[in-house]
Amino acid sequence: MTIIRYIFLILLGLGAGVVISGAVFAFIAIIGVVPRLAAKTKTEKYIKLYEETIIAGGIFGVFTIMYDYYIPIGVIPVIIISACIGIFYGCLAVSLAEVLNVIPILSRRTRLYKGLKYFIIALALGKAAGSMLYYFADGFYYI
Repeated sequence: MTIIRYIFLILLGLGAGVVISGAVFAFIAIIGVVPRLAAKTKTEKYIKLYEETIIAGGIFGVFTIMYDYYIPIGVIPVIIISACIGIFYGCLAVSLAEVLNVIPILSRRTRLYKGLKYFIIALALGKAAGSMLYYFADGFYYI
């Protein structure tokens, strides 16, 4: 009976993972972050590579959650990888805000027309400062 239970749990976990990952990739595709970034950087010919890299990152992310391993790459590569992850999440958040028209609605309701770019930069710097406080100040993060 326990083997059937384990098989059921494995299939349930696998099915849930497939559904969630499909939803995340569909979300990224719907908001159009990859084509928008490629158009802004004038690298449209590499869209296929971008998409494959995102899929490979998703698969790598699954393995980092499933298995406990350590790759000794040093501090500098970790900083570079962390910056790339932060840039991706920032682009994803800005793309979502753009799709939902958050910035234009906010600027109309607050009548903030001049200096909007400084407001967006302040939001990004505030998010970065909050993240640094969360990870480096004692009492915010427990292991």
